[in-house]
Amino acid sequence: MMMTTIMVGMQNSILVVNSSNGYETQESLKETNPQSIAFDPLNSGRAYCATFGNGLWKTDDDGQTWGNIGKDVISSPYVMSVAVSSLNSRNRFNKVYAGTEPSAFYTSNDGGDSWERMNALNDLPSSRSWSFPPRPWTHHIRWIEPDSNDPDYVFAAIEAGALVQSRDGGKTWIDRNEEQGPYDTHTLATHSKAPKRLYSSAGDGYFESYDYGETWTRPMVGLRHDYLFGIAVDSSNPEVVIVSASNGPSRSYVAENAETFVYRKDADDNEWKAVTDGLPESRGSTIMSIVSNVKTPGEFYAVDNHGLFLSTDSGSSWKKLDTLWPREYLQQTPWALAINDR
Repeated sequence: MMMTTIMVGMQNSILVVNSSNGYETQESLKETNPQSIAFDPLNSGRAYCATFGNGLWKTDDDGQTWGNIGKDVISSPYVMSVAVSSLNSRNRFNKVYAGTEPSAFYTSNDGGDSWERMNALNDLPSSRSWSFPPRPWTHHIRWIEPDSNDPDYVFAAIEAGALVQSRDGGKTWIDRNEEQGPYDTHTLATHSKAPKRLYSSAGDGYFESYDYGETWTRPMVGLRHDYLFGIAVDSSNPEVVIVSASNGPSRSYVAENAETFVYRKDADDNEWKAVTDGLPESRGSTIMSIVSNVKTPGEFYAVDNHGLFLSTDSGSSWKKLDTLWPREYLQQTPWALAINDR
């Protein structure tokens, strides 16, 4: 019987949900401000968590216990993003990446025991203009996306100002596409069945590239809201895309002001369609984080301030999972969502 472990980065803790017998929940990493969570596909029970102000953490028992890692190398405690390559590196561990505020990029080849800073990122010409609007004196790596097809390719979304890429594991970098590319990518996706394809859910809209960012399109037909945050692509079908959207940051992250939406598109009808079946009302719902299950075609998970939601029909309809959801969560924006089946 397959067990699913779900980790949700709430504002002040991680909620760990196990589906072995119903949905068992526990809180961990309290008062750490989680920002990003990534499971290690090679090592059952291992996950990493990036926190804003409390550094980078690792667990080997599905979140029962955690240890702080990388403190001797990672120069900032404000770790915004962490990712693990899905491609087997023939080592005991797949490659791990971490990004901080201010923007710095780190890699580990030994499961987080040691880290190396990839300094070339900060030499990119666009780095002089990177700026995060709420804290304009700084910026950060909002999202790291290891490519699903090439183990040397990795993408970093700078908030705000650039989507950049490396084709040698972070040693050297290619700057943003000034003419066409997204400026404010929140989440980037790649797909094992769609080599060279990039999907960007950005503050300036939805973007796609079929050539690793050499050229971009902005297919927005049907999207009535152009501030995008979450994105996930069906693991079996690279044409099925789910995004979360709103009219801007003021409508996204504070429950009392929020009004957010979920959209879906597929190959049969390449226009975006709003999805409402099984999801909470738009008003009062913080913007959703969404993930697809790489081991189960057509399965997606999503989370907002109202709870965890599951779709088993490629995002067309949803149901709320019967999990513990403390009252204080209703006023929080979940920043991270990760799942692991085994």
